[in-house]
Amino acid sequence: MPEIKHIIHPIPPFYDSMSRVLILGSFPSVKTRESGFFYGHPQNRFWPLMTALFNEEKVPKTIEEKSDLLRRNHIALWDSIHECDIIGSSDSSIKNAVPNDISQILEAADIRQIFTNGKKSHEIYMKYCYPKTGREDICLPSTSPANAAFRLDSLIKAWEILKG
Repeated sequence: MPEIKHIIHPIPPFYDSMSRVLILGSFPSVKTRESGFFYGHPQNRFWPLMTALFNEEKVPKTIEEKSDLLRRNHIALWDSIHECDIIGSSDSSIKNAVPNDISQILEAADIRQIFTNGKKSHEIYMKYCYPKTGREDICLPSTSPANAAFRLDSLIKAWEILKG
């Protein structure tokens, strides 16, 4: 059985001054931490979802391709949690969560809407970030492979709100 580990988020936020939408995940999976960029698990549907939503030609594979897709579509990415105790990649195992400070993104970019990717991110956002920002988020269904209730076509329908 995997053991609980205390982990500090290893990936910096992705944004620039042109970012208009902020998507917050919960905490990076083991595979994502290994890859060094958001949604690095090959079974996570985030990148196929973004590809479909924004009519991209192909699913980005490299960090550079993923970054370019985000920039073209004015999307900022980060996670609600800065550090926590976690078993493997399991959101349900997260304990002692310390939130990320998203103010640096909100100050640098004209973020018009904040979306949370899944219930755990939404829970952390509402508990720690909302009291500071006063800005409501929109909770979207998780793109994680653990969210088997949503197939890609269902995720696309739910996430279309992202396009405004």
